[in-house]
Amino acid sequence: MKIKHQLAIFNALTRLLVILILWLTLPILVENVVYRHINNSLLEKQKKFIDHLDQNEINDFIENSDDSTDTYSQFSTLHSEFLVLSKVDVKSRQKKTTFSNDYRIIEGEQNEYRILQHYFTYENQDYQLEIGSSLSEIKDLTFIIRFFILIVFVVILLITFLADTFYIEYLLKPFYKIIDTKIRRVNQPEAFDHTPIKAKSRDFRELDLVLNQMMDRIAELFKKEKQFISNVSHELLTPIALLKNKLENLLQNNSLDDTAIDKIASSLRTLDMLKKIINNLLLISRIENNQYTTDEDIHFYEIITDMQEDLQDRIEDKGIGFSNVMTHDFSFKGNKTLIHILIYNLIINAIKYNREKGKITVADGFSDYQYFISIEDSGIGMDASQTEKIFNRFTRISSDQDGQGLGLAIADSIASLHHIEIKVVSKINEGTKFTLLFPE
Repeated sequence: MKIKHQLAIFNALTRLLVILILWLTLPILVENVVYRHINNSLLEKQKKFIDHLDQNEINDFIENSDDSTDTYSQFSTLHSEFLVLSKVDVKSRQKKTTFSNDYRIIEGEQNEYRILQHYFTYENQDYQLEIGSSLSEIKDLTFIIRFFILIVFVVILLITFLADTFYIEYLLKPFYKIIDTKIRRVNQPEAFDHTPIKAKSRDFRELDLVLNQMMDRIAELFKKEKQFISNVSHELLTPIALLKNKLENLLQNNSLDDTAIDKIASSLRTLDMLKKIINNLLLISRIENNQYTTDEDIHFYEIITDMQEDLQDRIEDKGIGFSNVMTHDFSFKGNKTLIHILIYNLIINAIKYNREKGKITVADGFSDYQYFISIEDSGIGMDASQTEKIFNRFTRISSDQDGQGLGLAIADSIASLHHIEIKVVSKINEGTKFTLLFPE
């Protein structure tokens, strides 16, 4: 996931958390505000009622009561408010004024009310005054407010998420341009573009400057390494060729005994091995320095078929059964010579560490739209510790086999150059399977 998406999602999640907290606390806040408003309204009605109250009016209230209890009740038309005046005995510790929420049945209809209870004494008679205001409309209004605020929050969340996404995209545009035009060319210092990236952010300008300086240094090191490779090719291989030529001339001397001939022959084999090691190391170095073009059309079925014919003698010497079950004529852009070396080294490895009368199977196919070639043998296999080291230089699975331990290191370098992934699955005494996964 790109950093711009991560930042946008993070901002959206933080806003969502804030909205959730507000959503949970909103009912409490709304209720406090609403109840405070209702309480003030009830207190005003209580004060107005008390201020205009006299004994004659109280007597009229009690006499006009519909029931025998000394209680006076008055209701609004829609039952949204009520007033109840009752004769009571007020206790000494009774609070003078209290507020509560309670359900009351008025004319057969039950509603929830915010009720003010006020105790007072008038002409040596204790009274309880109850004034109630219906909460049904308040609750409906609260629900509407919460629903409206929720919609507003969702709209704000979407708008800010889109705004963050576009703004972050704008801010990070120089960063992605640096990646596309500069960092991706780190392996091609000659083609590196030193043109400064236009960026309003100081951080990206500094990053661009540091990258230019780094690439200048890398280009210089690449140049020195190529010069070193050229010197090695001349300074090491030339003396080896001269020594080999002199030793071969010595073999023409008829005065040498068998012991001397054996020593000279052994020296020649050592020189040949040294020459192979140097050539292989130079090959790896040239591959890692991108000194090979990778624009040739490669057909793997043709390569495997030709390679089977070239290695037929070695295959028959060990009685190995070679099966080519490739079914796809897959084409790939790369360096044909290097790809040939890559597959050759893997097949040679499968022959070298195989059993007498074993088998080698080469297959291909697609896994998750990705083309692969597998080379599987029935050889001695490897344990986990050996599998981890097989691509290291000068690593050999078995000391009984000839070689310098550079074949798989070369294969790994060629695979990296072509962005090919090599997977290895191996079991002791069961065999090894190399799988080449090609880029989509």
